[in-house]
Amino acid sequence: MNCEFNIFREDWSLHRKGHLDQQRHQEKVREAIKKNLSDIIAEESIILGRGRKIVRVPIRSLEEYHFRFNYNKGKHCGQGSGGTSKGSVIGDSANGKGGISGAGDQEGIDYFEVEVTIDEIEQMLFEDLELPNLQDKDKPQIAIPSYDFRDIRRQGLMGNLDKKRTLLESIRRNAMKGRRVIDGIKPEDLRFKTWEDKIHYQSSAVVIAIMDTSGSMGTYEKYIARTFFFWMVRFLRTKYKQVDIVFIAHHTKAKEVTEEEFFSKGESGGTRCSSAYLLALDIINKRYPPSDYNIYPFHFTDGDNLPSDNETCLAAIKKLLPQVNVLGYGEIVNPYYRTSTLMDVLKRINDKCLKTIAVKDKAGVYQALRKFFTNSTS
Repeated sequence: MNCEFNIFREDWSLHRKGHLDQQRHQEKVREAIKKNLSDIIAEESIILGRGRKIVRVPIRSLEEYHFRFNYNKGKHCGQGSGGTSKGSVIGDSANGKGGISGAGDQEGIDYFEVEVTIDEIEQMLFEDLELPNLQDKDKPQIAIPSYDFRDIRRQGLMGNLDKKRTLLESIRRNAMKGRRVIDGIKPEDLRFKTWEDKIHYQSSAVVIAIMDTSGSMGTYEKYIARTFFFWMVRFLRTKYKQVDIVFIAHHTKAKEVTEEEFFSKGESGGTRCSSAYLLALDIINKRYPPSDYNIYPFHFTDGDNLPSDNETCLAAIKKLLPQVNVLGYGEIVNPYYRTSTLMDVLKRINDKCLKTIAVKDKAGVYQALRKFFTNSTS
């Protein structure tokens, strides 16, 4: 009698391989997004998204998944016509074309466009940001309630039922009787999560957003300024429950405007930056006394200020500095990367409350957020 046996053992880990690969790919996408955050936050698809929850952004540092062969196991040899010596110039790496000028004939590099939610970008961008030098003020602090589930009880709301602990109680009850079964859930097995009320306190604060809307602010300069203030507003409303935001637009004359006007106002006229700082001083004196509020003015301009106004602007800033926690000045520099005479004037001020930055490209928006909204003194 011949008997045949088939021995088969199924590897259950293979059933999860696709899910694990998907998780790994999502982690790599997240790492790539975080690595390219300075470029991503300036993408027009986000800034001009008009409230869309999901946007598509390019990820140039992430390769498309494909089979990859072990390059190190292949045979290699030197290439070239020979006759070269140490120090010989074989191409111009500055332009990336091997010394050949004109239009290129090489293939481009493919990159991914991935869908990402605004909330995911905000979480990565805002995790290390905070209002710097936040202080306790005379005005009563704002109480922010929150809830923390920390306790387990035998009675509670069915919506707070802890299913895992309830099942463990049922198993334990049967095990104590010597039964290795689950014969249903009884009232004595039920376990409920309960919460504790926690109160967080935040000091009162006001942020004054100042933007140059003069004729010298072109499309690029406006886009950079609006991108910074776009993320600034989202950061404040995400991390702080009640922070007042005042919007000021200026050319030769400054004016307090609504948020909608601030982000849609066109450019015209000359530039007199002192008008914005004098208006900020007036608003602080009338509505936000420094004894009751933490005050943060942030100004973005191309720096093309009327030369005769520089000294007036300097005097206004010196009056403003003793009343604020931090004053941020961001200058969108010209294509030659030269700062303005106004920036040179501000460099004469030696005050840790004054933070200045020159934004040279779109990636500079991220650097400005990091500089203005951290406690770093650099």
